[in-house]
Amino acid sequence: MKILTVILLAFGLAACASRHTPEKVQVSKRSKDEQSAASVLFIGNSYSFDVPEELRRTAAREGRKLRVKQVTNGGWTLKQHVENEETLRAIREGGWDYVVIQEQSLIPSQPLKRTHAMFPNVCKLADEARGAGAVPVLYQTWGRRDGNERLLGTDDFHAMNRRLREGYQQAASLAGGLTIVPVGDAWEKEVDAGGGADLYQKDGSHPSGRGNRLAARVFYDTLFEGSL
Repeated sequence: MKILTVILLAFGLAACASRHTPEKVQVSKRSKDEQSAASVLFIGNSYSFDVPEELRRTAAREGRKLRVKQVTNGGWTLKQHVENEETLRAIREGGWDYVVIQEQSLIPSQPLKRTHAMFPNVCKLADEARGAGAVPVLYQTWGRRDGNERLLGTDDFHAMNRRLREGYQQAASLAGGLTIVPVGDAWEKEVDAGGGADLYQKDGSHPSGRGNRLAARVFYDTLFEGSL
């Protein structure tokens, strides 16, 4: 297993080493109000639908102005975002302090798939963010309530959450040491404390209102109370 992991990481390194380096982009001019506010762009899918606005509300309660924008499409992978002009245009318009990168919910938990489907695209989007003057960060999502149903009962939340953590840690390292926003770790603490059931919608996958609020709190603490 260790040998396989080394081989997979080697492929990931090769993919990131050959990544496209974006052209320099001119940061767009912002109004005085916009300049005084921190700004965060979210790139992801349905797991990110409500988090940007919850983050803005959380920041407001803390007395901080925050400008948020998102390019989030249900079920999308990072590969689709890399190939999407709207995503690239949003990053390149500049003026972002942080660009949040969130992969489809299963891919980071699948060692073989994440190597070719996730890692190169994390690297490309991270380069795009840096080229636009922003700090790229990774949104570590959570295991599904019952794990990956495709594994026919052999999986559970904790096993899937562990694989997700590993996937995001490897991606962060390969892309140049990105900061991870550890939302999945916060969910695990809630699950272990017996309060995780209401973090999910009925599908056992997507976040409920409470799940979104918890995610936003982790984002705020990481981006604005941490040591980025």
